[in-house]
Amino acid sequence: MPIQTSASEAGTPEKELALEIQPLQWLRENKSEEHLMPHRHEHIEILWIKNGNGCLDIDLKKYRMGENMLYCIVPGQLHQLELDETVDGFLISFPEQLMNGGNDDFDLLYRSGLFHLLMRSPGMRMESDAAQEVDEIIKRLHKELCSGYLLRKEIIRRYTSIFLIYLARQFDGALQVSVQTKNVRLVKNFISLVEKKFISYKLVKQYASELAVTPNYLNEIVKRISGYSAGYHIRQRVVLEARRKAAYSDVSMKEIAYHLGFDDIAHFSKFFKTVYGKNFTDFKKESISHYS
Repeated sequence: MPIQTSASEAGTPEKELALEIQPLQWLRENKSEEHLMPHRHEHIEILWIKNGNGCLDIDLKKYRMGENMLYCIVPGQLHQLELDETVDGFLISFPEQLMNGGNDDFDLLYRSGLFHLLMRSPGMRMESDAAQEVDEIIKRLHKELCSGYLLRKEIIRRYTSIFLIYLARQFDGALQVSVQTKNVRLVKNFISLVEKKFISYKLVKQYASELAVTPNYLNEIVKRISGYSAGYHIRQRVVLEARRKAAYSDVSMKEIAYHLGFDDIAHFSKFFKTVYGKNFTDFKKESISHYS
């Protein structure tokens, strides 16, 4: 059964506390309709595959799952899960707010570059020693969720922080702890604003104005922290939404263009091809063929 933290702790709303761990065997046997069909969440999901195989579709890309593999699904990504009978592991889900409870724990994802790396390539294989440690942390987290001990929420947050640290260690290079916190916060606020405004805001200067910085400064900091310019993030988010609607709905290119704030369909078509490298019509045909 899924295990969820209590909403009664410290009077915090349920959605700010809700952290769930579902054994994958339970998920497969119960054939949760939510996970069998393409869907998206507003929270982070981490799949830990200790043994067994399966497939994970994330934003039109298929990933083969295997032993000691870990996958991260970030808020807003369309995904679909298929599990075989031998699978052993857990599905962990938690809101971003869990890592932002008055400290900078969640900044770890940005300082290490892990957040952006997982968005581009969500799967990673854990080395044997690290896999054992991660498995042990998940079990401790699971045990704490099952308990009714005092200060459980704080312990859960700390175990989750430790869990993220182990993930970050799998990548080359030490954590860039010297990055100024204000710059990290600026990038976080920018990414969050893109998610809310990408339909109406297409220019870096519009985001810079909202964030009270200059466009050049915003571009510089975003590129330093994430490896990509602010404009790149905006364009990729717009095209990602267009691809999602093209693949998972019957709406026309004209309707998608209008929904995304483009008055000129020719402008949208050129924009899509420039950013994605393939014209919209060909992408739509391939998507229909792949998912039919």
